This record gives sequence, structure tokens and C-alpha cells, in this order.
Amino acid sequence: MTYYENLRVIREDRGYTQKQIAEILETTQQYYSDYENGKREIPIRIYIKLSNFYHVSIDYLAGQTDTPDLVCGSNEKAGAG
Repeated sequence: MTYYENLRVIREDRGYTQKQIAEILETTQQYYSDYENGKREIPIRIYIKLSNFYHVSIDYLAGQTDTPDLVCGSNEKAGAG
């Protein structure tokens, strides 16, 4: 699926309207509709809000994976050790 198809599917699966999600994102329903229809690029801040709201990975929302699961990183810092 494309990123915008994933936005629609997850929203509908969770029982939300475009208007409700637009309110969460502090935008208009039309602006959010443009995200779902692939007419407008999605800023990273919106991906982060949606990822946190739906508890799914940004990779899933961006269409990079079909698995919506969040991936938990290790407690180690990159380059440590």
C-alpha cells in the first residue's frame, strides 16, 4: 500500500473520521484529506503525531512496511561500547 492508503486504512480501522484526525493534528479536514489522497506531502511532525496517536511505526505510515508494529530500540546508545 502507499503511504496515503495506509493513512486512510488505519483511520477507518480505528473508527475515526477525517475531521476528528484533522482536529488532533490542528488542521482542517480538507488539508488532512489531501494527505490521504496523496495530494500533499506529509511533514515529519505530522508523521510523529500520527505515529504516537495510533501507536504504530512511522515506517508503516510512510508505506515502507506492511507491519504497523512499533519497533523498540535497545537502551544502548549508538556507537557505545
